Amino acid sequence: MTSSSPKSVVVTGANRGIGLTIVQQLIKDKNIELIIATARDVEKAGDLKSINDARLHILPLEVTCDKSIDQFVAKTTELLGSNGLNLLVNNAGVMIPYQTNGEPNRAALAEQFNVNTISMVILTQKLLPLLKESASKTSGDQLSISRSAVINISSGLASVSQNDRGSEILPILAYSMSKTAVNQFTKAFSTGWPISIGRF
Repeated sequence: MTSSSPKSVVVTGANRGIGLTIVQQLIKDKNIELIIATARDVEKAGDLKSINDARLHILPLEVTCDKSIDQFVAKTTELLGSNGLNLLVNNAGVMIPYQTNGEPNRAALAEQFNVNTISMVILTQKLLPLLKESASKTSGDQLSISRSAVINISSGLASVSQNDRGSEILPILAYSMSKTAVNQFTKAFSTGWPISIGRF
């Protein structure tokens, strides 16, 4: 295993889009021993299931359901054994249309934050013992994905300084706000643990 290769990886929201592409790229790295990819409905994750590699394990995960998270963490712990988790890629997310000049919709705002931000925080906290276990396997204080790391998928739309269009042209207010919160979580979390944490 090279210093740039994790031994084990979890990728959420891997049934399509960015998550699926991440898994497809990770599979190419033969130094990775275990890849756990999640989907809300595994049976409908056709592209993900078409990847024929014994290192890939596809598990169901509804990130907004605490019971589903607990079941996922239990199965992940079983698969990892005493090795811990090297890399968590928090990718699961949605974009719910919302504009400032539209009708107020508390439920839409709450769902956007629940999926994109709150669930990311909860899942990361639940997997923290596995990340710390992996980090403890390597001496020293150097941070890298071969030790323990978290990648939170954010967006350029999270930028406050670059927001010069508001949300009237594109209905992205709720999404942008949720991703800004992701950035804040990433920064706060990265200061407290011996784990490499970043956003992309």
